[in-house]
Amino acid sequence: MVVARAFAQANAEAVLAVVLALDVVHDAKEPVAVLVQTRASRPVWQNVQEFHIATKMEKYKRIEDSWQDGMAKNITFIVTKDCQLACKYCYLVGKNSKERMSWEVAKQAIDYILDHEEDMREGSVVWDFIGGEPFLEIDLIDKICDYLKIEMFRRNHHWFNSYRFSFSTNGINYHTDKVQRFIKKNREHLSIGITIDGTEKKHDLNRIYKGDGRGSYADVVRNIPLWLEQFPGAGTKVTISSADIPYIKESVMHLYSLGIHEVNINCVFEDVWQKNDDLLFEDQLMQLADEIIDGGYYRDYACSFFSERLGNPLDCVTQNQNWCGAGKMLAVDAEGNFYPCTRFAQYSLREKKAWIIGNIRDGIDKNKLRPFLTLDRCTQSPQKCIDCEVAEGCAWCQGENYDAADTPTIYQRATAICLMHKARVRANNYYWNKLYRKLELEDRKLELEER
Repeated sequence: MVVARAFAQANAEAVLAVVLALDVVHDAKEPVAVLVQTRASRPVWQNVQEFHIATKMEKYKRIEDSWQDGMAKNITFIVTKDCQLACKYCYLVGKNSKERMSWEVAKQAIDYILDHEEDMREGSVVWDFIGGEPFLEIDLIDKICDYLKIEMFRRNHHWFNSYRFSFSTNGINYHTDKVQRFIKKNREHLSIGITIDGTEKKHDLNRIYKGDGRGSYADVVRNIPLWLEQFPGAGTKVTISSADIPYIKESVMHLYSLGIHEVNINCVFEDVWQKNDDLLFEDQLMQLADEIIDGGYYRDYACSFFSERLGNPLDCVTQNQNWCGAGKMLAVDAEGNFYPCTRFAQYSLREKKAWIIGNIRDGIDKNKLRPFLTLDRCTQSPQKCIDCEVAEGCAWCQGENYDAADTPTIYQRATAICLMHKARVRANNYYWNKLYRKLELEDRKLELEER
């Protein structure tokens, strides 16, 4: 690709227009000529040459399977610690309306990250925005994303056109004009998940407005049709705590009825579980299995509670990966501090001090990342976890490991969800055995009909 650039003469608006134009045509098969004008009708690029998109892709390598291989770098901006909601199970114990990221901090963080390209060689990047509620800071996020696109292009960065902007939102202000303009502008590089916990009863049990305690279901569900229209394959995340176990089955089925085909569910990692919660959990999952299989939902719908890769012994040779990405990820807060994950920021911790690995002024101290890079499933697990016959699929959070540990390290694994995991394994076995029998009977019936 031969492109004569005149960034010295171009204003930011015009350069962004060029980048957006490139984004629009990145899948084109034929040569494309781009000419962008300033408001004074003077070309930003004085001698724009024809260029082939294929050649550009050769340098920037927009490789789709890199996303599947987990090779993307995850970089998170904690743009605010404020949220409209006060969810009862939220791990963010330090949410507040005062700590908001400034543009100056965001720009400096971006410049540092892009300046250190050699330290971040992953083929792709996910620029993640969280809060609190990230869309409360949509003006800042819009400015950040524009700057990222311009700078990745200007620097010939290997992440150019190999990136995603990712959001997990409570969905309350999804429909607003500012958010919708942002989505329209960045649609091809967006991943947005709206959190809705299930039925109105389950959702409003935990996901309540701060101040008056009102349930938020009605304000979220109204935006689900628009969200699914824009992101048809999007999934939602459901969080399970002790109080809402009885509503799991009906909640998953309700989400399916809303048109959500992928429901990702997790139990909170914190030690909140009561006696017999695991038995109630197992019963709900078995009822859910019956609904999914008997109703044929398994053909078009997914629920993360049922997985083929679950309930096997832990193999310290072939399965000894670190479950968590902390240390490989990078997070930055409003003060410009870097963290190995957002769960190590102070507003995520109940007992421990924040684990800061550097800042936008002094850079990253790689020595503070060493503990994360030496961890694997076996070195972090106690012997009972290593010897567990159904260890496969039992998740953990490094931040919770750190917060719950007796020592100021991440080497002590929290095991609060042990019984819940075993209950899930039993229900998972029930699901696959029943599905296998159903499909086997259908095959036999088909064979008989063909005779």
